Amino acid sequence: MTQQPTMEPMSRETQDCVAACMSCHSVCEETMSSCLQAGGEARMPIMRALIDCSEMTRMCADMMMRRSPLANEMCMMCAQACDMCAEACMSMPDDGMTRCAESCRRCSEMCRAMAGSTM
Repeated sequence: MTQQPTMEPMSRETQDCVAACMSCHSVCEETMSSCLQAGGEARMPIMRALIDCSEMTRMCADMMMRRSPLANEMCMMCAQACDMCAEACMSMPDDGMTRCAESCRRCSEMCRAMAGSTM
């Protein structure tokens, strides 16, 4: 019986980036809920940015965890979505929006670093 090759553990940098993506995903989801409760037309551009960022960060984390050959490219796109979301959140700064923008910026930095490395 042949033994299946085992995957190498994820690097510390990859683990940290996955954690930042999942944290950002969670904060974006919470912020969306808050925006929906507040309502108003002015929040629609922010909602779009939050949805894009939330979906992108979750997908990016998934791709890194399964070691997709497209993970580096996804990290770059994720960084862009996070930057756009941070900017949108800062257009209406309150405590929740500032927290979201900070999470997005942290995730963007980690994803950019990941995009420049080989996984």
